[in-house]
Amino acid sequence: MQQAFYKYQGTGNDFVMIDNRQQTFDKNNTKRITFLCDRRFGIGSDGLILLENHDALDFEMIYFNADGSQSFCGNGGRCAVAFAKQLGIIDGDTTFLAIDGKHYASINNGIVKLQMQNVDTVQKHENHVFLNTGSPHHVQFEENLENFDIETKGAKIRYDAPYHEAGSNVNFVKKLSDAVFKVRTYERGVEDETLSCGTGVTAVALAMHYIGETEKSLITLQTQGGDLQVSFNIESGIYSNVWLIGPAKLVYQGNI
Repeated sequence: MQQAFYKYQGTGNDFVMIDNRQQTFDKNNTKRITFLCDRRFGIGSDGLILLENHDALDFEMIYFNADGSQSFCGNGGRCAVAFAKQLGIIDGDTTFLAIDGKHYASINNGIVKLQMQNVDTVQKHENHVFLNTGSPHHVQFEENLENFDIETKGAKIRYDAPYHEAGSNVNFVKKLSDAVFKVRTYERGVEDETLSCGTGVTAVALAMHYIGETEKSLITLQTQGGDLQVSFNIESGIYSNVWLIGPAKLVYQGNI
């Protein structure tokens, strides 16, 4: 069976995009999803996104990690917005549905601004911060970030207590200035480091503000795949009006 697809990337976080408005793709076929994401035998990506019709909103985004599990993905959401524009579903502004609820977004000259969900709970621990920005994230400092063994150390934390089988994404952070932080992320579902993680950099920005490492409300996050920005408001302990900002690009399209 032939499958038309598009390949998108947002700061190196890459996705197989499929137009599923006609419901031709079987969402329950995990084996097919993992095959398409496989970098040696399939197309190769960190995840797969189905773009589908929605009765009230512009579209629905259904996201699968490379292992076939489902979650929300910030960079995936930004790429879905760029994909919807390419398909002619939207022009500049949009509202769409994802697994964690409704999202607003805009696209202008290849830069996508995606509104994330509010965050009202941030847990500060002795050596790390934990919060959920659509996906669960563990955030901790690491000064020797350039030479750090992300895969080994990230995997250990991802499966250790208190996360166990449910797991958590793991972000290692180095502060460069009051408004700039360098981030490397081990992503559950990919089970490896990714070049960038949208929910991860969002978690880092909020965590750094929460523990007093910055007073800024517009923060630049440097990832292996490029720079992203996160802006937010804070009132009565609730982070609201949270925006993830960065490029989303079509890499290629084809049939497999």
